[in-house]
Amino acid sequence: MYYKRGNKLFQTISEYLEYLELEKGLSQNTIDAYRRDIEDFCENISAEEINEIDRHMISSYVRILKERKYAPTSIIRKIASLRGFFKWAYTADIAKTNPTATLEQPKVPQKLPKVVTIREIEEMLHNNLTPLQNVALELLYSCGLRVSELVNLTIYDIDLTSKYVKCFGKGSKERIIPIGAKARDIVKEYLPVRELIIKKYKLDTKKLLISNTGRPVTRQDIYNFIHQQGKLIHKNISPHTIRHSFATHLLENGADLRVVQELLGHSDVSTTQLYTHISKKRLKEVYFSINS
Repeated sequence: MYYKRGNKLFQTISEYLEYLELEKGLSQNTIDAYRRDIEDFCENISAEEINEIDRHMISSYVRILKERKYAPTSIIRKIASLRGFFKWAYTADIAKTNPTATLEQPKVPQKLPKVVTIREIEEMLHNNLTPLQNVALELLYSCGLRVSELVNLTIYDIDLTSKYVKCFGKGSKERIIPIGAKARDIVKEYLPVRELIIKKYKLDTKKLLISNTGRPVTRQDIYNFIHQQGKLIHKNISPHTIRHSFATHLLENGADLRVVQELLGHSDVSTTQLYTHISKKRLKEVYFSINS
């Protein structure tokens, strides 16, 4: 393998990752994902600097991924990472050409996101949750937050008087989301519990979600909690399932697509349109359950 620390290709990748952090404002998790995808490609080719890479190498890499039985979605993601890297390098006059410019995007069957019903959400909210679990699930569902957005909330991001939650999504984009009466009540119930933990452990943190042991709640904590809640309703779910359900339930109850787009923080409405397919699918299920 030619790819190693210290050569020109490694240095170029490092510059790109720095650009993603400083110029694009991407999260560390997203940057790490780009790094893994680009380095995986480089470890499967013979090149010491970016101008040695051509379209043939990229096509060969795609074939390798297919031979290794990578899922189409994984291949698409890796190609997207390479497109971003080479586009940046070409625009910055680091690369003489962009070998991904005419690369075909593999087609993948559209898979509808998994959702839970309103009744299942209510069932989970009545499972003798702790105040912390209660507020976490309620904010995930009533605000459609990503798990990273949830765990990064501070006490200053929730304004119970003005009735909104402020969060920072992908690319550090700020968005304001209305918070309903039920969610506000649950937050109010949780804040005194949080304050007791702060005093007990003499903490100096503004993070909203704090565990009983005094540490900030992590993404994994939320994943584990939601997974356990899913078992109670006999479904394998994740925090993103709750976000999908938030969007689907809004559309099923007559919300405007553009409004849902803003609430979710989607930059492209075509991403949000996927939920209209879920709603249509649900409509058919209800119709045929009644008329069968």
